[in-house]
Amino acid sequence: MLAALTLLIALPYGAASHAAGEAKPPHARVEAAERAETAEPRPFGSECRTSVEGSDAVAYCHNPFPETDRVRLHVECDQWWDIDSDGVSVEAGPAQTVRLTGRCWKGVRSAWVSHQK
Repeated sequence: MLAALTLLIALPYGAASHAAGEAKPPHARVEAAERAETAEPRPFGSECRTSVEGSDAVAYCHNPFPETDRVRLHVECDQWWDIDSDGVSVEAGPAQTVRLTGRCWKGVRSAWVSHQK
C-alpha cells in the first residue's frame, strides 16, 4: 500500500488523473481554438452612404457593431491630369457616425469607402 501511494505522489499530475485505458479530454486552449474555427464570424463594418456632387465627394459611415472600424474614402477623378486621392483612415467607434470628404479639381468619376479592422 505504501509503495502504491509513493508511486501515485511521484507521477506527474496529468498521468495520475486518468485510468490507463481512458482517453484524456483536450486542454481548454484546444477546445477554445476549435470553437473559434467552427463559430460563425462576427458581423463587422460600418454602413456607409457616399454621394458625389460636382468635384466633391462625401461619405457618412455609421458603425453599429461593438468593434472599431477604420474607414477611408477613395476618390477617382474624372480628368486624366487630376490626381486621385486616398483619404486618411478614420476610426468609427461603436455606435459612432463619421463624415469623410474628398475632392477633385474638375469632376469625380467614382468614390468608395474601404474598411479595416
